[in-house]
Amino acid sequence: MTPNRREFEKQCTFQKFCKSVLHNEACNAHEEIRRRRVREVTFSDLALYEERQLYTVDKYFQDEEAEPSYQMAGKEITPKLLLEAIRALPEERRKIVLMYYFEGLTDVEIGKQLNISRSTVQYRRTSSFEQLKKYLEENADEWIEW
Repeated sequence: MTPNRREFEKQCTFQKFCKSVLHNEACNAHEEIRRRRVREVTFSDLALYEERQLYTVDKYFQDEEAEPSYQMAGKEITPKLLLEAIRALPEERRKIVLMYYFEGLTDVEIGKQLNISRSTVQYRRTSSFEQLKKYLEENADEWIEW
């Protein structure tokens, strides 16, 4: 059985349309690649001041001998002192502080993990914060600003 003339014309028209669409998409893709090549600059072609805008240098560990410290309210607080303060907390409160401040968990999430209510977590966390503050105030070295 041979297809009639009208069906054959429809198939030819559709094939021509598909080829046109594919041809136009290929042309658009090549044009986009050409436009990107014009705008792109290699790192070796950048001026020194332009290159410096692309990165930053972290100087935190530059002087590994010196321990970073913070001065608050005339007291010098070092990371070792803060560690001692956290270790001085009871185990249960220490877990809550570490989960909240260092793991970024909410009171609800901590409560679910420890099987206690959210309000209990909040109370223990805030009272632990007060204990830490008191410990740091008592044990921090006096810092004299020149």
